[in-house]
Amino acid sequence: MNFRDYYEILGVDKNADHNIIRKAFRKLARKYHPDVAEDKSTAEDKFKELNEAYEVLGDPEKRKKYDTLGPNWQDGPRPGGGGNYEHQYSGTGFSDFFEQMFGAGARPGPGDAHGFGGDPSRRDVPFPGQDAHADILVSLEEALNGTERSLQMQQLNRATGQSELKTSKIRIPKGITEGQLIRCAGLGNPGYNGGKSGDLFLHVRLEKHPDFRVSGSDLYYDLALAPWEAVLGAEVPVRSLTGDVRIKIPPLTDHGTELRIKDRGLPGGHLYAVIRIAIPDEISPEEKLHWEALAKASSFNARAR
Repeated sequence: MNFRDYYEILGVDKNADHNIIRKAFRKLARKYHPDVAEDKSTAEDKFKELNEAYEVLGDPEKRKKYDTLGPNWQDGPRPGGGGNYEHQYSGTGFSDFFEQMFGAGARPGPGDAHGFGGDPSRRDVPFPGQDAHADILVSLEEALNGTERSLQMQQLNRATGQSELKTSKIRIPKGITEGQLIRCAGLGNPGYNGGKSGDLFLHVRLEKHPDFRVSGSDLYYDLALAPWEAVLGAEVPVRSLTGDVRIKIPPLTDHGTELRIKDRGLPGGHLYAVIRIAIPDEISPEEKLHWEALAKASSFNARAR
């Protein structure tokens, strides 16, 4: 399994600070988001690759581990910390490289270091299998509507010594939020001596979106307004996960104001349009004359507020 260069994926230097990494991600995510990408056939894979890179480089702890191990990542400590049953999961939205480097793997249960509470070599006593943990990347659209995902499990059969590939359907519930667990009964490590298999717990990570920030079930969208729209009021379109919705901007709306759009967030949540007053990159000589006339006519003093 090859090393993945997340810095190259985002097109940033290894010394880039968090703001540069965030801006690079948002720029590329807008380009490759499946809703707007020119090449639909590769957009979804590219968007997930960008999300994975930002999941690591945007997290100080993950980035530190990634930078420390680098291309020699396979020489570092392996996730899981216990048990002798090898397993890998795919279909989670993350690459095999990510799962091997950052996946939680199997966790010992109560009892000894093997997690079986006794000696698993005894042939007459059944022992349950260990639970397993993995991350799963869920898009906002999947969280909004719910979906079914195909999960592939690469496991080692103790009896034959051969690796086996098993596929199961898992359900991602409508309204799932960041950090929630999806329990997949019986998809963890199998038990010894006829003991039942452990469970698989999928830790939900919501895809980063180029336009929306997520807080619980609420979405936040930066809405750019021209200065005159903020002062005079306007009716403008706001993007949501289910299409554009037009809202009225009250006169004298200040920068940073949050306007709630009911029931347009994730299930049970709302969409908040956060006002960002934008200024033009350049103005014509005629426009400059109008701005100068306004400056002379206005009694407004921004620093006296």
